[in-house]
Amino acid sequence: MTRPPADRADSLRRSEIRVLFDAAARLGDDVIRLEVGEPSFTTPAHVIEAAARAARDGHTGYGPNGGLLSLRELLADKLLGVNRIEASVDEIVVTPGAMNGLYSVYLALLDPGDEVLLPTPGFPNMDEMVRLLGGRPVFYRLSADAGFLPDAAALEELVTERTKVLFVNTPANPTGAVYPPSLMEGLVELAARRDLWLVCDEVYDEMVLSPDCVHTAAGPFDPDGRVVTVCSFSKVYAMTGWRVGYVAAPAALADVLRTLQEPLVSCPSTISQKAAEAALTGPRAPYEAMLDAYRRRRVVALEVVEAAGLRAVAPDGTLYMLVDVSDAGLDDLDFALGLLRSHSVSVAPGSVFGPAGRGWARISLAAESEAIAEGLRRLAKALHEQEAERIGIGS
Repeated sequence: MTRPPADRADSLRRSEIRVLFDAAARLGDDVIRLEVGEPSFTTPAHVIEAAARAARDGHTGYGPNGGLLSLRELLADKLLGVNRIEASVDEIVVTPGAMNGLYSVYLALLDPGDEVLLPTPGFPNMDEMVRLLGGRPVFYRLSADAGFLPDAAALEELVTERTKVLFVNTPANPTGAVYPPSLMEGLVELAARRDLWLVCDEVYDEMVLSPDCVHTAAGPFDPDGRVVTVCSFSKVYAMTGWRVGYVAAPAALADVLRTLQEPLVSCPSTISQKAAEAALTGPRAPYEAMLDAYRRRRVVALEVVEAAGLRAVAPDGTLYMLVDVSDAGLDDLDFALGLLRSHSVSVAPGSVFGPAGRGWARISLAAESEAIAEGLRRLAKALHEQEAERIGIGS
């Protein structure tokens, strides 16, 4: 290469989840894969057939920058029914996945040096995305003792004159926390009081696992148009490879997002959008069956954790659970790599989820129940072995 890449690209850090992903792939099929949140279900047949039919019918060209009107009309109904958000079609922008939606939102909102409040443990791509766009990530810590729910008062102490955005994620990756209504209302009030944008990642909105919880969106508490809601078809509808996300935002910001789509991606895939329409209008039974399976896997995981003497925080939503591996006395990436080498189990090291993730490992509930149970038993064995070696038992 004659000249090096730009500093912002050269400094971009690769996710340690991908390090484990690649290492596990090299070891073959005997590895228990608990590191990636890829649904274990194939996209339902009626969605696949709708995409094939759309291609045969000629829906293979460019679409509007912000998504097909027919899909946005369906999304307006979905947002009202599931998220209790009243959004017109002009306030909805369809994107090639939620990641692209989030990138466009930050591109629209951030100037160089602006600060974004991000949770830790939290979604690992957020801080890199903010840095890539010239912003400054500022972490607010989530405590296991508090169920990984944010403390609004402590969070407000981090706000400075450069703070532009408060980012929240519920149901949350990697913690599985589902924020209660009072907390969501309080976060919206905080954003209003300090004149912040509130970007709410709700991609797991229909994946609540605990019978005691319901998902509460931030949007219904928003009186003055400062909440931006980001959702996706990937996890809820087992459509990760179709790359369809969507953003609900105040009309002026939504218009900016549509404009940004042109130089970024031109438009989302027309065929994928037709598949998304089928996901919204077709039978619900496949999705209910998936959710029931994830709920059963959660029960199995918690039973094994208790029997094995592990510490974990029961997830109320998403596909994930955090397990405490701090007794190993190792960097969590080193522990994860050792677990993979010695016990053929691949987990996500907690450090990838920010400073407060250290000492934890994320377990994905996307695997089958038997794999989850065996993987957790092997993790407990490895943890106890490492703890014994650290304190000198048997030496």
